[in-house]
Amino acid sequence: MTAITSADLTGSNPAPVAVRLLKLLPGLGRWVLAIAAALAIFSVLLAVKNVNPVDAYSKMIDSTFNRPRSVQEIFVQMTPLVLGALAVAVPARAGLTNVGGEGQIIIGAVAACGTSLMLGDSAPGGLIIAAMLVASMVAGALWAGLAAALRLVAGVNEAISTLLLNFIALDVLLYLIYQPWRDNPVGQPTTKELVDTAKLPVVAAGNKVHIGLFIALGLVVAVHLLLNRTRWGFRISVAGGNAEAARRAGLNVGVLVISALMIGGALAGLAGMIHFAGVEYKLRPGFGNQLGYTSFLACWLARHQPFPIVVAALVFATLSVAGDSLQLDSGLPGSSVNVLTALILLAVLGFTTKRKVSRS
Repeated sequence: MTAITSADLTGSNPAPVAVRLLKLLPGLGRWVLAIAAALAIFSVLLAVKNVNPVDAYSKMIDSTFNRPRSVQEIFVQMTPLVLGALAVAVPARAGLTNVGGEGQIIIGAVAACGTSLMLGDSAPGGLIIAAMLVASMVAGALWAGLAAALRLVAGVNEAISTLLLNFIALDVLLYLIYQPWRDNPVGQPTTKELVDTAKLPVVAAGNKVHIGLFIALGLVVAVHLLLNRTRWGFRISVAGGNAEAARRAGLNVGVLVISALMIGGALAGLAGMIHFAGVEYKLRPGFGNQLGYTSFLACWLARHQPFPIVVAALVFATLSVAGDSLQLDSGLPGSSVNVLTALILLAVLGFTTKRKVSRS
């Protein structure tokens, strides 16, 4: 008699690892073709500017991956992008579009800076870091909660409200650094620099990579488990798939909408705190340099999946660092890297999107 395993009873007998890997090859092939197509198109643009594409790419690779400081900079820039992309992925599971990562990151940094100023330089560094962490997440969650409230009370689409809140957050930042929090009346308006004991510790002496990277990676795992292994994650998936069916099933869709957006806002606020305490150490005009919008693109590139978000954030951070080579070594405008990034994004999304086949 043949023994019956638990896998047979559940109908979930897993395929061998080799078979699973083979199933991934078509998708991987489409990614390779998409990136190759983007690079080919960009090569034409380089040739138009009288730049040898082979030389430009080789210089990019050399300056980006053969210099330790450049590699460290990639991981530093990747950290807030991961958190900002997660801030888009969580609401997306509920069928919501959070375009407000930029504003939520700014508000998180503002809350972190305000907390450090309130506690003062004499407070223990660990206490300041912990307080900034909590304050930034609460502020980011409340800022995103405004958009959730507008959706539930006034029926305002969250994509519009979160986008408009970005500009309000920027105005709040500018007011604070030009008026009450300005450190020096002469020169560029900035806040007082964060005390050394409250700056995020680096992984090693002389290294730019700070512990924020490990916080971000830990939260990738946490968000994956939250969305795929909890009742709450299942409920927001149901609400995102069909809100009316979720209501008829007894789910409180309003609470799910608010919680999804606020968790996303908390993650973006944390990204602002980490960038403030780990990179810039003070608020200034242009703080964050479009981190929220880049995070939004990274999340869409990763199809709103937590683990692929890490890869997407790494790609965008690498392109940002590599852009310096295009500007310095090849003599191209600083916006050239934005063109390359857009081509890769469009090519990947276009080549790798699964198309539905209509059946007549």
